[in-house]
Amino acid sequence: MPPIFPSNPNGASVEAIDRCLPQTLCRQCGFEDCASYAEAIATGAAPVNRCAPGGAEGIRRLCAVTGAEELPLDPEYGHEAPFAVAKIRAAECIGCAWCVRACPTDAIVGSAKRLHAVDVTRCTGCARCAPACPMDCIDFVETGTLWTTEDAERARLHHEEAFARSVRRSAEEHRRLEARRAPVGADGAKKTSSLMADILAMARKR
Repeated sequence: MPPIFPSNPNGASVEAIDRCLPQTLCRQCGFEDCASYAEAIATGAAPVNRCAPGGAEGIRRLCAVTGAEELPLDPEYGHEAPFAVAKIRAAECIGCAWCVRACPTDAIVGSAKRLHAVDVTRCTGCARCAPACPMDCIDFVETGTLWTTEDAERARLHHEEAFARSVRRSAEEHRRLEARRAPVGADGAKKTSSLMADILAMARKR
């Protein structure tokens, strides 16, 4: 399929394009993560001006690598804003852990029915935790600092670590459920019922 947008006349690699993106993992660009957006730019499936966190400077970096024409940020995909991190209003937090599951960098610490808090050294300001919170008790506080390329690389590492932990947890849950599968025998129905209860419990947690 021919490219839809002239976003990569230089034929830059996905990796080179991805290094120009802020790795905030906010999804404002319409893609799952920064790497997916980078791939879309590389193949001409998306233009270079959809990254609000990267702003005008990010667009300039992308254009330098890809050779694309420099465009203003598309307002349909957000607006450039000062960097801000999440802050949970402790008095209103019910410990549901929905925000924990929504965070792509494991920046929110706490477990179910326990007070949660934000590790600002891992927070990218992606805001994916906010719509997940049923109490609407997450604010975003400007830090007065700029998001740097060093911050982006650190966020990339944190995301990779968080993803690896998620895969391990899923594998452990799968093994646990497999171990409880009903054997052939008189108590098979009871084992099956227990397995279904576990699966339903897992679904409710997601």
